Amino acid sequence: MKRSTWIWILAASLSLNLGFAATVAYKQLQQLRSAPAAPGAQGRPASLPDQLQLSAGQRSRWQQAEHGFVIDLAANWRDIRQHREALIRQIFSAQPERAKIDAEQTRIAQLQDAQQRRVIAQLLEERDLLDQRQRAALMALLLARYANEATEEELLHRDR
Repeated sequence: MKRSTWIWILAASLSLNLGFAATVAYKQLQQLRSAPAAPGAQGRPASLPDQLQLSAGQRSRWQQAEHGFVIDLAANWRDIRQHREALIRQIFSAQPERAKIDAEQTRIAQLQDAQQRRVIAQLLEERDLLDQRQRAALMALLLARYANEATEEELLHRDR
């Protein structure tokens, strides 16, 4: 294979890895929001607001902020998925067109950037409604979730 082909494949792979990493982050955030309670909580699941022990006022603000966030994120994931599918179809077509591949890759990167900015804005909004103890708890939960996670791409390519 030509060197330029390998560079192109590497670029596509890196683009997909970023997408998979964003997917894992989103799924982890969703799981975190509905994670089970700490041991001793009678085995019933506890939502993130329960884990953080939000007051009634905090809970109301949290739910209000989260509603728009979830809708925005779902729409963004649909768009990313559509462009990923178009990218993969173009890569594996009989005659891949580099311009189309580049356009899909660029659009995916733009969508992922927008998604990352939205997640950060949401976390900052949530941070602002938490007290210091709750902030520390949320930070610890997020760090614990991401400490040992592998992307779906990594899992796909690991030797079994």
